[in-house]
Amino acid sequence: MSTDNITTETFTNTTTNTVVAKERVQVLDSKGRSYATGKRKNAIARVWIKPGSGKVSVNGIAQEKYFTRDALRARIGQPFVVAGREGQYDVFCTVVGGGLSGQAGAIRHGISKALELYEPELHAVLKQNGLLTRDPRVVERKMYGHYKSRRRFQFSKR
Repeated sequence: MSTDNITTETFTNTTTNTVVAKERVQVLDSKGRSYATGKRKNAIARVWIKPGSGKVSVNGIAQEKYFTRDALRARIGQPFVVAGREGQYDVFCTVVGGGLSGQAGAIRHGISKALELYEPELHAVLKQNGLLTRDPRVVERKMYGHYKSRRRFQFSKR
Protein backbone atom coordinates (compact mmCIF):
# COMPACT_ATOMS: atom_id res chain seq x y z
CA MET A 1 0.00 0.00 0.00
CA SER A 2 1.21 3.44 -0.93
CA THR A 3 0.49 6.53 1.16
CA ASP A 4 1.77 9.31 -1.10
CA ASN A 5 -1.18 11.69 -0.98
CA ILE A 6 -2.32 12.84 2.47
CA THR A 7 -5.24 15.20 3.00
CA THR A 8 -6.03 16.61 6.44
CA GLU A 9 -9.56 17.68 7.34
CA THR A 10 -10.47 19.51 10.52
CA PHE A 11 -13.84 19.52 12.22
CA THR A 12 -15.18 20.62 15.58
CA ASN A 13 -16.48 18.08 18.06
CA THR A 14 -19.80 19.56 19.18
CA THR A 15 -19.88 17.89 22.59
CA THR A 16 -16.47 19.09 23.78
CA ASN A 17 -15.90 22.04 21.36
CA THR A 18 -12.48 20.75 20.42
CA VAL A 19 -10.95 20.83 16.95
CA VAL A 20 -10.06 17.39 15.67
CA ALA A 21 -7.91 16.68 12.59
CA LYS A 22 -8.64 13.63 10.49
CA GLU A 23 -6.19 12.48 7.83
CA ARG A 24 -7.40 10.96 4.58
CA VAL A 25 -4.72 8.87 2.88
CA GLN A 26 -4.41 7.61 -0.69
CA VAL A 27 -4.61 3.82 -0.66
CA LEU A 28 -3.29 1.85 -3.66
CA ASP A 29 -2.45 -1.80 -4.24
CA SER A 30 0.78 -3.11 -5.80
CA LYS A 31 -0.58 -2.51 -9.33
CA GLY A 32 -1.44 1.15 -8.69
CA ARG A 33 -5.18 0.51 -8.40
CA SER A 34 -7.67 1.56 -5.78
CA TYR A 35 -10.12 -1.08 -4.49
CA ALA A 36 -13.50 -0.77 -2.78
CA THR A 37 -16.64 -2.80 -2.17
CA GLY A 38 -20.08 -1.37 -2.96
CA LYS A 39 -23.48 -2.69 -1.91
CA ARG A 40 -27.09 -2.03 -2.91
CA LYS A 41 -30.13 -4.22 -2.15
CA ASN A 42 -28.79 -7.78 -2.50
CA ALA A 43 -26.00 -6.89 -4.95
CA ILE A 44 -22.33 -6.75 -3.95
CA ALA A 45 -19.73 -5.19 -6.26
CA ARG A 46 -15.95 -5.39 -5.97
CA VAL A 47 -14.48 -2.41 -7.83
CA TRP A 48 -10.93 -1.54 -8.92
CA ILE A 49 -10.09 1.80 -10.56
CA LYS A 50 -6.88 3.04 -12.15
CA PRO A 51 -5.98 5.96 -14.42
CA GLY A 52 -6.92 5.27 -18.03
CA SER A 53 -9.25 6.13 -20.88
CA GLY A 54 -12.61 5.64 -19.16
CA LYS A 55 -13.35 2.00 -20.01
CA VAL A 56 -15.74 0.16 -17.69
CA SER A 57 -15.91 -3.64 -17.64
CA VAL A 58 -18.43 -5.55 -15.52
CA ASN A 59 -17.70 -9.25 -14.92
CA GLY A 60 -15.33 -9.17 -17.92
CA ILE A 61 -18.00 -7.72 -20.26
CA ALA A 62 -18.08 -4.16 -21.60
CA GLN A 63 -20.47 -1.84 -19.78
CA GLU A 64 -22.58 -1.23 -22.91
CA LYS A 65 -23.31 -4.94 -23.33
CA TYR A 66 -23.91 -5.72 -19.65
CA PHE A 67 -26.19 -2.72 -18.94
CA THR A 68 -28.31 -2.06 -22.02
CA ARG A 69 -30.41 0.72 -20.42
CA ASP A 70 -28.96 4.22 -20.59
CA ALA A 71 -30.22 5.07 -17.10
CA LEU A 72 -28.15 2.28 -15.53
CA ARG A 73 -24.99 3.36 -17.39
CA ALA A 74 -25.61 6.96 -16.29
CA ARG A 75 -25.96 5.78 -12.68
CA ILE A 76 -22.58 4.04 -12.88
CA GLY A 77 -20.87 7.14 -14.31
CA GLN A 78 -22.39 9.54 -11.78
CA PRO A 79 -19.39 9.61 -9.37
CA PHE A 80 -17.06 10.63 -12.20
CA VAL A 81 -19.45 13.36 -13.40
CA VAL A 82 -19.86 14.80 -9.89
CA ALA A 83 -16.09 14.76 -9.31
CA GLY A 84 -15.33 16.13 -12.80
CA ARG A 85 -13.24 13.08 -13.75
CA GLU A 86 -15.12 11.67 -16.77
CA GLY A 87 -12.92 9.52 -19.00
CA GLN A 88 -9.92 9.64 -16.66
CA TYR A 89 -10.22 6.25 -14.93
CA ASP A 90 -10.63 2.66 -16.09
CA VAL A 91 -13.00 0.58 -13.97
CA PHE A 92 -12.87 -3.19 -13.55
CA CYS A 93 -15.56 -4.72 -11.37
CA THR A 94 -17.20 -8.00 -10.46
CA VAL A 95 -20.77 -7.98 -9.22
CA VAL A 96 -22.97 -10.74 -7.81
CA GLY A 97 -26.53 -10.93 -6.54
CA GLY A 98 -29.63 -8.84 -7.10
CA GLY A 99 -30.98 -7.50 -10.37
CA LEU A 100 -29.53 -5.05 -12.85
CA SER A 101 -30.75 -1.97 -10.97
CA GLY A 102 -29.25 -3.15 -7.68
CA GLN A 103 -26.02 -4.13 -9.41
CA ALA A 104 -25.71 -0.69 -11.02
CA GLY A 105 -26.24 0.93 -7.62
CA ALA A 106 -23.65 -1.34 -6.02
CA ILE A 107 -21.10 -0.47 -8.72
CA ARG A 108 -21.82 3.25 -8.26
CA HIS A 109 -21.25 2.91 -4.51
CA GLY A 110 -18.01 0.97 -5.08
CA ILE A 111 -16.71 3.47 -7.64
CA SER A 112 -17.41 6.34 -5.24
CA LYS A 113 -15.51 4.68 -2.41
CA ALA A 114 -12.60 3.68 -4.66
CA LEU A 115 -12.41 7.19 -6.13
CA GLU A 116 -12.24 8.63 -2.63
CA LEU A 117 -9.39 6.26 -1.78
CA TYR A 118 -7.53 7.24 -4.97
CA GLU A 119 -8.10 10.99 -4.54
CA PRO A 120 -8.84 11.76 -0.86
CA GLU A 121 -9.56 15.43 -1.61
CA LEU A 122 -12.76 14.38 -3.44
CA HIS A 123 -14.33 13.18 -0.17
CA ALA A 124 -16.32 16.37 0.45
CA VAL A 125 -17.78 16.52 -3.07
CA LEU A 126 -18.78 12.84 -3.10
CA LYS A 127 -20.24 13.04 0.42
CA GLN A 128 -22.33 16.14 -0.38
CA ASN A 129 -23.94 14.32 -3.31
CA GLY A 130 -24.73 11.24 -1.19
CA LEU A 131 -22.50 8.88 -3.16
CA LEU A 132 -20.52 7.49 -0.21
CA THR A 133 -23.58 6.43 1.79
CA ARG A 134 -24.92 2.92 1.29
CA ASP A 135 -28.62 2.92 0.43
CA PRO A 136 -30.12 0.89 3.31
CA ARG A 137 -33.43 0.09 1.60
CA VAL A 138 -33.99 -3.63 1.01
CA VAL A 139 -37.03 -5.74 0.16
CA GLU A 140 -39.38 -6.25 3.10
CA ARG A 141 -39.99 -9.85 4.03
CA LYS A 142 -43.28 -11.66 3.41
CA MET A 143 -45.35 -12.10 6.55
CA TYR A 144 -47.95 -14.70 7.43
CA GLY A 145 -51.53 -13.70 6.76
CA HIS A 146 -50.36 -11.60 3.80
CA TYR A 147 -50.25 -12.30 0.09
CA LYS A 148 -46.91 -10.45 -0.23
CA SER A 149 -45.09 -8.24 2.28
CA ARG A 150 -47.91 -5.67 2.67
CA ARG A 151 -50.70 -6.97 0.43
CA ARG A 152 -53.30 -8.92 2.38
CA PHE A 153 -55.54 -11.65 1.15
CA GLN A 154 -58.92 -10.48 -0.15
CA PHE A 155 -61.42 -9.91 2.65
CA SER A 156 -64.72 -11.75 2.42
CA LYS A 157 -67.50 -10.48 4.67
CA ARG A 158 -69.71 -13.58 4.09
